[in-house]
This record gives sequence, C-alpha cells and structure tokens, in this order.
Amino acid sequence: MSFAAIIFDFDGVIADSEVRANRTLAESLAAIGLPTTYEDCLRDYCGHNWQETERRIVARLGRPLPTDFRERHRERALRMFADGFAPVPGAPEFLHTLGDRPRAIASSSSPAYIAASLGRFGLAHHFGDHVYSADGWDRGKPHPDIYLAAAKGLGVDPAACLAIEDSPTGAQAALAAGMSVIGFCGAGHILDRAAHGEVLHGVGVHHVALTFDEVAKLILPVA
Repeated sequence: MSFAAIIFDFDGVIADSEVRANRTLAESLAAIGLPTTYEDCLRDYCGHNWQETERRIVARLGRPLPTDFRERHRERALRMFADGFAPVPGAPEFLHTLGDRPRAIASSSSPAYIAASLGRFGLAHHFGDHVYSADGWDRGKPHPDIYLAAAKGLGVDPAACLAIEDSPTGAQAALAAGMSVIGFCGAGHILDRAAHGEVLHGVGVHHVALTFDEVAKLILPVA
C-alpha cells in the first residue's frame, strides 16, 4: 500500500482501553437508572465523541442527564484506570518502525486523556503536535471532520492518507474523508477477531489486520 501519511485512531488502536472505558460507562449509566451492559456500550457508544454519546443516552433515558453526570463518570473512570493500562500489543514496536513517515492521531477522546495516556506509554514523541480530538465537536465520528482536520494539520491530501481504525464508526469516518482504511482487530475488547473483521469489511474498509505484524506486512516495504 502506498500512502503519504498514516492516521491512527487512539482507543483500541494505540491504547488498549476499551474494556475499562465501556465497563465504566455501563456502571455510570446503571447508577442513574439506565441499566446498560458492557456489550451494550461497545455496540452503541464505542467510537463516538462525548457529544454524540450523550445524545444517544438522553434519547434512551428519556430525560436530560444529571448536571454532574460527566464529572461523576470521569471520577469513576479515573478509579477504573488508576492501576494502569497498556498500549495495544505491538503498537509501540510498530510506531518505532515508521521512521520519519508523517503520522497523527484522530480520536473521539479528550485531549487531556490522550496526552496523559501517550505520556504513560512513552509514545508522545511519535506524534508531537499532531494529536486531533473531536471531543467538544458537534460532528464527531462517523462524520469525516476529525480525519479531515488531521490530514490538514499534516499538510497531506486526505486521499493520500491511510487510517487505522478498530470501530465501524471510526472506519466510516475515515472512509468518508476519502482515506484508505485498515480495520484493526488487535485490542483486548475484540474477542472474536474474525467476526469483528467481517463487520469492518461490511462498512467498506480496504483491509483487515488482526495484529500490528499484519499491519506492517500490508504497508511496510519488504527488506
């Protein structure tokens, strides 16, 4: 595959965080009287920014969220993540192979969380200022805006970019931006990788990779 820049989703591609994040959201929703399972959260909210997630929750709840909901949810998330979490297996090693290839992050998560996580992993230097967040935007994924912003920030035509995404929502965003997309199935929340790969193929990704070794075989020149 030939491309001028590579744009990574964050949760589920760089950070192996989706299990904790979605368990936390399920607990937070149950606490306000909306029984929700971990699997429900993965299906209905994964890949969306907070603004879209809140819209979906309110539609199901039938009333506005408590004014302190997001703050209480953040406190619960801090406890859930307090004992540490890891990068997706193979992600640090893969980043080290990219040399000076332009790359960015395009995520639905908050900038502070992404920065803290990259710092925890020792990976911040791989991205520098090219970390783009749709948190606070009215139009998050599956709209293309965050991917278009990342390409613009890198100074690269979106059609010349490769995106790596684990969620159908995120894959749709990258595809809508006109990018080539690898659907990634290597994080801990994806228990049936073959089935998830079929879901990603169904939204139109160009390739599916179960590990970063497979990503490398798709995009890096053979020595």
